[in-house]
Amino acid sequence: MKPRLLTIASRIVRRGLGPSALGAALVLGAFMINATHPSAVTAQESGDAAAQALSAEIQGHLDKAQALLDKLVAVKGPRTVDNTMTVMNDIGIEIDAASSKSSLMENVHPDPAVRAAAEKGSQDVQAFATKLSLNRDVYDAISAVDTSAADAVTRRLVAHTLRDYRRSGVDKDEATRAKIQKLQEDLVKIGQDFDRNIREGTRYIYLDGPADLDGLPQDYIAAHQPDSTGKIKITTDYPDYLPFMSYAKNGEARRKLYEEFTNRAYPKNREVLKQLLEKRYELAQLLGYPSWAAYVTEDKMVKSPENAQAFIEKLDEAAKPRGAKDYAMLLARKQKDFPGATQVEEWEKSYYSELVKAEEFDYDSQEIRQYFSFPKVKQGVLDVTSKLFGVTYRRVTDAKVWDPSVECYDMFEGDKKIGRFYFDLHPRDGKFSHAAQFTLQTGVEGRQLPIGVLVCNFPGGEEGDPGLMEHDDVETFFHEFGHLLHHEFGGHQKWINFSGVATEWDFVEAPSQMLEEWTYDTPTLQTFAVNYKTGKPIPDELVAKLRAARSFGNGTYVTQQNFYTAISLDIYDRPPDQVDLDAMVPALQARYGMFAYVPGSHMYASFGHLDGYSAMYYTYMWSLVIAKDLFSHFDHANLLDPTIATEYRRDVLEPGGTQDAAKLVEHFLGRPYNFEAFREWLNKGAS
Repeated sequence: MKPRLLTIASRIVRRGLGPSALGAALVLGAFMINATHPSAVTAQESGDAAAQALSAEIQGHLDKAQALLDKLVAVKGPRTVDNTMTVMNDIGIEIDAASSKSSLMENVHPDPAVRAAAEKGSQDVQAFATKLSLNRDVYDAISAVDTSAADAVTRRLVAHTLRDYRRSGVDKDEATRAKIQKLQEDLVKIGQDFDRNIREGTRYIYLDGPADLDGLPQDYIAAHQPDSTGKIKITTDYPDYLPFMSYAKNGEARRKLYEEFTNRAYPKNREVLKQLLEKRYELAQLLGYPSWAAYVTEDKMVKSPENAQAFIEKLDEAAKPRGAKDYAMLLARKQKDFPGATQVEEWEKSYYSELVKAEEFDYDSQEIRQYFSFPKVKQGVLDVTSKLFGVTYRRVTDAKVWDPSVECYDMFEGDKKIGRFYFDLHPRDGKFSHAAQFTLQTGVEGRQLPIGVLVCNFPGGEEGDPGLMEHDDVETFFHEFGHLLHHEFGGHQKWINFSGVATEWDFVEAPSQMLEEWTYDTPTLQTFAVNYKTGKPIPDELVAKLRAARSFGNGTYVTQQNFYTAISLDIYDRPPDQVDLDAMVPALQARYGMFAYVPGSHMYASFGHLDGYSAMYYTYMWSLVIAKDLFSHFDHANLLDPTIATEYRRDVLEPGGTQDAAKLVEHFLGRPYNFEAFREWLNKGAS
């Protein structure tokens, strides 16, 4: 990711498309409601007032940034770190505040008027940031800063800032800079359209009656009662969709729900994505790059689209043999039901995967759900990470929040408060529908603490609902909390550009992916996984079955991720007039995936990463390779021992972006990272 100072992208770190599928205290302002008084915002005029308050807050930050910019440009005499870079840091703090608030609110606020105001705020922030990134006077001022006596991190800051100014087009002529400014502003609006269409694109099917719920868990059935006509509504929201695709015996209903799920935001986003590709290609060309993929990978670990493609091919070679074995097991199981079957369909893979795990590994995912009630899992995430990383969490009950379901916590190390975070963990209308960590405030040492937000869509949250979670949900919770820890621990740098999750984008998933490993560890699970009826901890033998079943499907998972990666890279590595989405997606699925393309499906329309991550979906597998190697350094016989976790926190998380990611990993491992731990995981359990 480019430093926030120069490019304001949504400071969001998202979970990838998994096997089943961004002051010491913060005043949040009048546009939020108090959790202890949820009736404080009830009338439409209150929503309008909240929207106006948000707009005023965002504009206030931009006004302060402009005043600081005027001060910087007006400096007379020699350029120094203090009179130039420190002022740039102050500008960055104001832009970050405006950007983070608007990005979060447009994705989570329950009031449409506030979301609309936040979208306009994001547009204004990007316009300001783009204009700043094209300001030749600022570039010349930074170029003139004498860093001979500066520390290494400050020298790195100046070098990276100048690099990113050049990448932004500051050295182009005035007419070209004007075109760049307009394109950047257009791209913000187009990206907002793309994301909004996904958020608001929930679809559904109607079942004829309770018999169509055969196979689903009892709590799911209880929550989906027939309406007055006898029909049962099943939506494409994750708490509905994922269990249905895994357990429903009615294959035709699964097929219909799959089609609705893959057509969310279609056809709207077909045209929006076309605009996104065209504008990004035009921008890349203006900046002197052959493609958007070439531009966006240049400052990442991967360095180029050619290297990203080579990585895709390496994954394909490694995963296809294992994927073929996994697929063969799925097909063999399907043939027990349909002897003449020759392939497993997309809407069948989760269902037959569950049956294979049950019959080959004696693993019942519905049984394990009984040990994963939402309140216990939430407390478990807090307790486990508290023990590992030497911190404590205190609930803040009087914090102002944007919805009554949102919770606030302060993070302490001893008696010292080192951060704050919010949990927004259950679905609602108009809310971001996937799982991500958003930044609400980037920490700056001595100035302000890091404040993060976890936005997820887990079951539970209603009175009397235990919120029984799939193990995938538990894994997602740990994954996103891994991003949050990176944000909090790394959020204590002097320079905001290097604070928090400010390392290369293709590394940011590694810390979160590694934390998933604790969800397969028996002692860890037994600290919070208790039967919601009996209170007894999850038995050793059930976790052993979970671990054994985990090895099944690694190949099909990686090949599916590789397929998504190929879409992401291929649509951005060529001129947009050479991109035919409805032809490319089936061809890439045939080339890299294990399952046949379903005619009439348009998954790209709701593939949100095609906006935020653009050509960089490879990040997930690239980071996973590193995550597996990082995990190899821990004591697998005692994962709750904080000794190595403390080293990991110090070496990898706390430095933020002050060093290259590869150097941080090498420092922790004592050697450069390699592919071997990933290859071992990929082939674990293969006969």
